[in-house]
Order: sequence, then C-alpha cells, then structure tokens
Amino acid sequence: MKTRSLFSIIALFALFTACQNSGVFTVEEREFILSGSVDEPFRILQITNKEDSLGLRALCADVHNYKNDSVFRHFIKRLERTLHAEQGVGIAASQVGIKRNVFLFMRVDSPDEPIVVAINPRITATSDTTICFVGDGCLSIPDFRGNSIRYPWIKVEYFNPKGEKITEKLIGYNRPNNFTNIIFQHEYDHTKGVFFTDKLCE
Repeated sequence: MKTRSLFSIIALFALFTACQNSGVFTVEEREFILSGSVDEPFRILQITNKEDSLGLRALCADVHNYKNDSVFRHFIKRLERTLHAEQGVGIAASQVGIKRNVFLFMRVDSPDEPIVVAINPRITATSDTTICFVGDGCLSIPDFRGNSIRYPWIKVEYFNPKGEKITEKLIGYNRPNNFTNIIFQHEYDHTKGVFFTDKLCE
C-alpha cells in the first residue's frame, strides 16, 4: 500500500510539473510555427477567406512561460519577418493563425522606428474623447482603407520578451511620425477579434 501511494504521489507530481512546463503553445501551434525557418514569413489571414475570417474574429488567450521558450523566440522572429515582408507598421499573432495575446508594433515616435513586442497587452485607461483617424488600413483587409474612431491617447501595459512589465501612456494620431498610439489600438483590437472596419467614422 505504501509503495502504491508513493507511486501515485510521484505520478501526480510529474503530471503537475508537465502541465506547468507545457510551454507557450499547443502541439499543433508549435508544429505550425516550426514548419518554416525564421526567415520565412507567415501567410497573412484574409477576411476575404471564410475560414480565415472566422479565425480572425476569435478571442485570443494570454501566453505564459515564454521567457525561455525557443519556439516562442522562433515565432517572434517569423512574425517580425512577416511584418517587414508586408511593409506594415504592426501585426498581431492572430493574423497568422496563432490566437494568442501577442502583437508587434512599430514605434514611429522614435527616430529609429524600432519594432516592439507586446505580450499580454492591456489598455488600462483612455481619453474621454475620440477622434477620427484618417486612412486606417489592415494587412488582413486587402484593398481597403477607411477612417476609424480612435482615442487620442491611451495608457497601456504589456510584457516584453524578457518578462518585464512595461507601463506607458501613448499619445498622438498624426501621420507620419506620431501615431504609435493608433497602431497599438489597432493591433490590440485584433486580440479581441475586432477589425478597424467595425469602428469606421460616420
């Protein structure tokens, strides 16, 4: 009896440990991410494709245990490669079929325009008023631009790949060098299954 009880405890501990260290992604997601090299862009999901459109409308889940995960690093590199290939200023994980709360956004408000990784992002406060941002567009919505309802400033928090929490206020909505705030809002919407076309100005 004692041996059986000890074995049961060890088995439960092993199962618990496995669950805690299961990684960021599902087995299917990991296989998909690793199906191409870091230099190979993902295919961008399009709303003109019914299956793609349903995937883009899904809510995304937070990621955990990502700091030392090699597949997560591989994913971020491929996602950035995709962003550059499409010549965009932001891209969400859901746009390539990974339904996770992760996106990249360009800091157009910085001289060298770095690409920032936002993990488990949140918008914690917004302005009381809204503006009509002219010429919004999306990599997943081909051949269409429109004017979208946005906040002139937002307060945000997110984690970087090192696991550090970033808290800041993003201000501005003017092209070409002061609309990082709008990019963040646009990509954040993707994590909620929302398109800029859902927020068009009248």
